[in-house]
Parts: sequence; structure tokens; C-alpha cells
Amino acid sequence: MEAIKETNFSFTGQTGFYRGKVRDVYYFEDRLAIVATDRISAFDVVLPRAIPYKGQVLNQIASLNLKATSDIVPNWVLATPDPNLTIGYRCEPYKVEMVIRGYLAGHAWREYKAGKRSVCGVSLPEGLHENDRLPEPIITPTTKADEGHDEDISREEILAKGIVSEQDYAKLEAYTRQLYAKGTELARQQGLILVDTKYEFGNYKGEVYLIDEIHTPDSSRYFYSQGYEERQQKGEPQKQLSKEFVRQWLIENGFQGKDGQTIPEMTDEVVKSISERYIELYEVFTGQPFIREDYQNVLSRIESHIEENIFSTKN
Repeated sequence: MEAIKETNFSFTGQTGFYRGKVRDVYYFEDRLAIVATDRISAFDVVLPRAIPYKGQVLNQIASLNLKATSDIVPNWVLATPDPNLTIGYRCEPYKVEMVIRGYLAGHAWREYKAGKRSVCGVSLPEGLHENDRLPEPIITPTTKADEGHDEDISREEILAKGIVSEQDYAKLEAYTRQLYAKGTELARQQGLILVDTKYEFGNYKGEVYLIDEIHTPDSSRYFYSQGYEERQQKGEPQKQLSKEFVRQWLIENGFQGKDGQTIPEMTDEVVKSISERYIELYEVFTGQPFIREDYQNVLSRIESHIEENIFSTKN
């Protein structure tokens, strides 16, 4: 099964390169080109095999959502000339990820189940069950680690450490709540519940910009709305569209990213099933059939699109 594991381009005018967990970033002064590869990470660890079409799914869903939210906050995107490529402004990232949760799931549930009643300084009431809707959405930020694990952090700690100014952090919180409300509405239109998600922001010429991807299966968790209440009342697992199924598979096979643990074997069957789940989310979320781009000469195609578009986006 073909997939984009990594890129290694070199361009005239290129000023830098960064390989993230799933993206390859090429810098050009105040512009950048981000290639959405097919790498997949969980528990902040890049898994050994790439997932066919994953990068295309993420890039195209993110593009749709960034367009749909551009009236709320300006974002970094200038052009999406390729299914796996986005070109945009080079913003200075704020060193926090703004996680917002409308339901008690995933990491927050694992903390709650362990007895904690406060997540990132936000108090939670007693008597909640897994996947319950919270009384109101809560913001649970994490640090933005260049390497290794992101860590939970409270609003108070962020301000005390000077990671973000109080004025800017107030904007990040306000934008996060508005974006989550918009994302919730977009999901509802497709029969989905936006359970939790994260947003990243940067500064460009003194203004706060939305950066990275939004509302994708890597950055968000979705439930199917049909049958949600019935499943909750019966104490049954929710039908999900998210990367959580990858985490659960890893947990069931003894891996949570901790020292000494070994990543379980990713067979062709496992890789194919993950790929199909990503494509399913795309089709459910957009209501459109997924068009599988040809992997033949895919790296040359992406390289050409960067060369042709990176400088044509200059004002």
C-alpha cells in the first residue's frame, strides 16, 4: 500500500525546514508550505507505518473548515494547490494548544476515572459518566512541545509563566469558544457531534491568526448524533469518528507511549482499516465521496505545486 512517509525537497529561496509528527514544513521568509504526509501519531509517538490517503483527508477537511471559519478569525492559509499541500503565512506560534471539550471523553475521561475532579484548573462535577455532555464546554490547554509529550497546563500557569500575555490569551479563549460553536454547528449538519477539539494560534504582524489544521480526525473527536442518547442511557460505547480508535487499539496491545513499551505490529490489515476509517470520516463530514488521488509521482507533483505557488502568493 503506497503512502507518503516523508518528503525531502530543496527549493530556491527556501529558508528552513521542519519535520513535525505528521507534517513536513518548508519555510520561505514570511511564507511556508506545509505538506500533509500520511504519517500517523498517537500518544505523541509517530507510528512506524504511514496510512494511505490520511494526509489528503486531513488537508482537505482542514481547508473546508478554515474557509468556513474565516469570518471568525483570520487564518494562515493563502492557497491549497494540491490535496496534500497548503501554502500560507508564516506566523509565530503561541506555545499552547487550545483544547476545548463539550463532552467527557478521551484524556479528560481517563483523568476523571482516575479520581481527578479538575482538569487544567477547571473543576468538574461529581457523578459524570464517560461521554456525558458537560454542563458547558471547558477549555483545557496543553503546552505545545517541539518534541515529546504535550502537557496539561492551566490558564493561571500560562499567564504566571508569561507563555502568552493576558490580553492575547483572552483573545485565544474567545476565538476558541466561537470556533467550537461553529464546528459544532457544521458537525450537526452532517449528523455528528463535535466532542472535543484543539486549535492552534500564531501571531502575524501583530494580529492573532488561526494556524495549523482544524476539525480533522487528528485534532478532533466526533460521535454520531443518531443513537447518542440511547447509548448513553444504556452505558454503551459511543459510535465514534476520530483517531481514538487508533489509541484504543494501541492501549489494547499494551502501548501508551510510555518508556519501555513497544509499538504493536501494524499489519497490512490494520493499516487498511485505519485508512478506511479516515476516508469514512471525510465522507460523513463533507457529505461528498472521497476522490483517491493517484500516488504515482505524488512527490514530484507536490514539489512542482510548491515551486509554482509559493512565490505567486506574495502580495
